[in-house]
Amino acid sequence: MRLTRVRFYWAAMVLMAALCLQAVGATSGEPPNSTPQQVFDGMRHSFRAEKAKGVHARYQWDLSGPNGGQWWINVNDGKFQMGRGKIDNPNVTFIASDQSWVALSNGTLGGKWAFLTGRLKVRGSQSLARKLDEIFP
Repeated sequence: MRLTRVRFYWAAMVLMAALCLQAVGATSGEPPNSTPQQVFDGMRHSFRAEKAKGVHARYQWDLSGPNGGQWWINVNDGKFQMGRGKIDNPNVTFIASDQSWVALSNGTLGGKWAFLTGRLKVRGSQSLARKLDEIFP
């Protein structure tokens, strides 16, 4: 019973993170993202400082593929920094291919399906992963 509940919460967390990415791609009115860098640029513009008040979180993305690489976001009490590379001691790490991450952001790959098929892995704090959707809608 407990294992089923944990799996449900992990799937819900991944779905929320994917919805955040879909919102970034869908609401911009611009062409769909074609690279992970475009996804992160869109997230930069969607930041909601009021939702990040009191939040202290370090997010890491490890993306494989020709346009892959590492990106990070550090949210610190209503402000954020974003960059390429690794961040020390991330609270949440997202692992995917560059194509899967872009597809998630464009809404052509569902978060739950990506998680269940292994195309997206999430490690770390479930609550902070879910908070990403509020901070970067």
